[in-house]
Amino acid sequence: MDEETRYEAVRSRDARFDGEFFFAVETTGIYCRPSCPAVTPKRQNVRYYATAAAAQSSGFRACRRCRPDAVPGSAAWNVRADVVGRAMRMIGDGVVDREGVGGLAVRLGYSARQVQRQLTAEVGAGPVALARAQRAHTARVLLQTTGLSITEIAFAAGFASVRQFNDTIRAVYAATPSELRAAAPRGGPPARRGAAPSAGIPLRLAHRGPYQATAVFDLLARETVPGIEEMNGLRGRRTYRRTLRLPYGTGIVAVDERPGAPAPRTPAHHGGWLDARLRLTDPRDLTTAVQRLRRLFDLDADPYAVDERLGQDPRLGPLVAARPGLRSPGTADPDELAVRALVSTAEAERLVRRYGKTLDAPSGGLTHLFPEPAALAEAEPAGTLGALTTALADGTLRLDAGADRDDARQTLLALPGMDDDTAAVIRTRALGDPDVAPPGGDVPDTWRPWRSYALQHLRVAAESASQEPAT
Repeated sequence: MDEETRYEAVRSRDARFDGEFFFAVETTGIYCRPSCPAVTPKRQNVRYYATAAAAQSSGFRACRRCRPDAVPGSAAWNVRADVVGRAMRMIGDGVVDREGVGGLAVRLGYSARQVQRQLTAEVGAGPVALARAQRAHTARVLLQTTGLSITEIAFAAGFASVRQFNDTIRAVYAATPSELRAAAPRGGPPARRGAAPSAGIPLRLAHRGPYQATAVFDLLARETVPGIEEMNGLRGRRTYRRTLRLPYGTGIVAVDERPGAPAPRTPAHHGGWLDARLRLTDPRDLTTAVQRLRRLFDLDADPYAVDERLGQDPRLGPLVAARPGLRSPGTADPDELAVRALVSTAEAERLVRRYGKTLDAPSGGLTHLFPEPAALAEAEPAGTLGALTTALADGTLRLDAGADRDDARQTLLALPGMDDDTAAVIRTRALGDPDVAPPGGDVPDTWRPWRSYALQHLRVAAESASQEPAT
C-alpha cells in the first residue's frame, strides 16, 4: 500500500486495515489503528508503520481511545512461509521471552544478526522491540482484568524487572501501571489480590471482517475429544471449552460462539470479537495461550482478501456470498492435532484416558491434558502412530509456530504408513497453511493462495446440503 491509500483508509476510518498497518501523528506523539474515531490528522503530520512495535520504537505512545494494541494481527504472517513470517509467528508464541533472540535465531536456522536485520527491514522493529510491545499488551490485559499485584504482573508479562516494566508501560501508554489499572472498564479489576479471578481472565479475541462462528463451532463439536474438550449449549449460543498445555503450566479456556458486536459507529462486517475466559496455573502463559487460541479460531485471517479472490470463481462465488468470512480453523496444540489427524476420535479419547496427564483441578468434563508425544512414543512405539510421535518427541518433525512447512511435509511423508491426505490435514491445521490443495485433486490455480479456504467452503456447503431435510 502506498501512502495515499493508507491515508484514505485513515480518513475513512476503515477498520478493514486495523492490524495491517498503524499510523502515528507527529504533533501529538500518539499512534493509532486506521479506524480510530479521533479527528483525522493532517496528511503532512502522519507517519505509517507496519507494526505497533515500530511506532513505539520511534517514540510514539498508544492511543487511549482506539487501543491499537488490541487489533487482530496482520494476516501476512500466517500466509508467508519465509523467515520473517516464521519469526513473527514465533515471537507471537513467546519464543523471545522464553529463549531470547538467540533461541529464536537457532529455531530459524539464521544468525541473530541476520534475524535482526531482516525483521527491521520488513516490519520496522527487531525481535526485542516486537517482544517488548507484546509484553506491554499482556501487562495491560493483566492490569485491567486481574487482581494480581503490580510486581506479579511485571514478571508474568515477561519483564526482567519491575523498573523495566514501569518504564515500558509509561513509554507505551503514557501512564503508570496504577493509572492504567484505575482506567479499567466496568469498575476495574477484582478486589481480591494475589490471584486471577476464579472465573478466569476475560478476553476479547478480536477479528477483522465477518466471522462465520457457526461453521467453526460445528467443526469443533464434531471433533470433540472427551476429557480435553467439551461443547456446551445450543447451536448458535454454544461455549467451547478445552485444556491447554503451555510452556509454564496448564490452562482451561472457554470461548463463546456468539461473536461480540462492534461499536455502532463501525459496520458489523468490519469486525468484532469472540468472548473468552482463560484460567492459567501460571500467568506467564497468557501471551502464548492467546496466540494459540487465535490460531485455533483463525482470527488473524483477512477475509476481504480471501473472499475477493474466491468470490470470482464460478463454482465458489455463490458459496462465498452465502458465507462471507468463512475461516480455516487451526489448532491450539500442533502435536496433538497431528496425532488426532492420524487416529479416530474414539482412539484419541482412549489415548487421553490412558496416557494423558490428569489435571490437578478438573473442571466439569475437562479432566486431562492430551498426552505428550514422548509419552505416546514410549507407550505405543509401533506403527505409524509410533513413528509420528517419535519424530515429534526427538525433534525430527517440528510443527511449532515457526516450523518450515515444506520441510515438515517432507518429514511427514517419509514416516512409514503416512498418507498424503493425513499430511495435508496436518499442514492445513497444525501449521496453519492457507494454501493447501487436496492430494491428487484438480484444483484451479486461481484459488491460490487461499486453497485451504476454498476447500473449507466446499466442505461446509456439502455438510449443510446433507443436513437439509428432503422435500
